[in-house]
Amino acid sequence: MNQSPVETALSRALIRWSLTKSTPVAETATSWIFRVEQNGRNFAALKILKSQAAEEERRGSLLLNWYGGEGAATVFDMHGDTIFMEWLDGGTLGDPVRAGKDDEGTIAIATVVANLHRPRADAPANLQPLRDRFQTLFDTDVRVWPHTARDLYARASGIALKLFDRPSAQIPLHGDIHHDNILSSDRGWLVIDPKGLVGDPAYDLANIFINPVGGLPIAADPRRIAARLEILSQRLGYPRKRILGWAAAHAALSACWNLAEGKAITAELACLPHLLSGYDQA
Repeated sequence: MNQSPVETALSRALIRWSLTKSTPVAETATSWIFRVEQNGRNFAALKILKSQAAEEERRGSLLLNWYGGEGAATVFDMHGDTIFMEWLDGGTLGDPVRAGKDDEGTIAIATVVANLHRPRADAPANLQPLRDRFQTLFDTDVRVWPHTARDLYARASGIALKLFDRPSAQIPLHGDIHHDNILSSDRGWLVIDPKGLVGDPAYDLANIFINPVGGLPIAADPRRIAARLEILSQRLGYPRKRILGWAAAHAALSACWNLAEGKAITAELACLPHLLSGYDQA
């Protein structure tokens, strides 16, 4: 009986790394995830990339490997489109935040980001420029936005252009830091699934302001936005105005992605006016 491509990749990975007892965990739009055993004792994860998403996922995996386990899940090895990595079975940071511990969650995020942004030598060479990531925002026809929200799109797009026009440090960026991409472990909170970008370090805080999933009353509360901003700026040293500028720009970019896929933009529309107002006052 012929094996499917994923079954073949899994079999080869089990042999290559002397792994046993593979258990399917998840299939996403970009990969298959398996839990495996090492030496009959320790769990590990295998991530097998789907061909249509392999370029972005491989870029992210190379960045995850570059982090060396500091603030991020550890990559043990990579071969082709298969990544052999640390197994994290704790809950996500979204859980305590949805339970009302937003300040604690924001402090944890600041700690993770500080570890990710620590200077390291020999960054991966194929990271995507942040400006390219934003092309969807600039290419979107404003008429696909709800009539009453088109001014939000215009303002956020203008802020994005202004941010790109003002020079900043250029460092490797995770590109998708949010509460449910940060998992608990015996080493503390660790991030997974980077996009592999390069650009302004303050951008890595942007996605926090429209998350976590299921936590819209928190994310859209101006008092929570201000509290998150204060914690992140104090602990990381990034300018408040740039943090909120990127947060507003990213919220609009996220809305454009969702509109292109026919999805609702409820969260973005709830948060964006407050992010823009905060940006004006920062």
